[in-house]
Amino acid sequence: MEEYYNYIKALHLIFVVTWFAGLFYIPRLFVYQIEAYHKPSPEKEILGKQLKLMANRLWNIITWPSAILATAFAIWLIILQPFWFEQPWMQVKLAFVVLLILYHLKTHQYYKQLQRDDVKTSSNFMRLWNEGATFILFAIVFLVILKSAINWVFGIVGILVLGILLMLGFKVYKNIRSKNPDA
Repeated sequence: MEEYYNYIKALHLIFVVTWFAGLFYIPRLFVYQIEAYHKPSPEKEILGKQLKLMANRLWNIITWPSAILATAFAIWLIILQPFWFEQPWMQVKLAFVVLLILYHLKTHQYYKQLQRDDVKTSSNFMRLWNEGATFILFAIVFLVILKSAINWVFGIVGILVLGILLMLGFKVYKNIRSKNPDA
């Protein structure tokens, strides 16, 4: 089975990429769904129906299957190379993977709410929520590339700086949008 390790690793990486693609795009659809919900009829119903369909396909055909397959291939890799568990960087990485799974499950709650037209959050909140997967991705990629649990501290500082920059960008975008609603 060892000769298939790199193939399994490649498949794991492919499904991680498609999982993150879904996690990056679904909150954007949520933003549009929430904004459509506040539009007048018939625009509200027309946009709402189309956006629900798009979210349903993305979530159930791409994101969930990718999450399951990425996890399955990751478990297979660990079974083939159990010494990875002894590496401190891997332990930190797995903590971020748990955080990613929690993020995915919370996103699933938002998905179910919006499919029922149960709007409990603002589009601005969803714009911020959209950045959660970005933070987790940065942490995981740096841990895997650097293979150092000590450097993850610097990574966290970098993620916080990234967060501050994203928040500033969000504020600038919000100001531009308030001046020009079509932006």
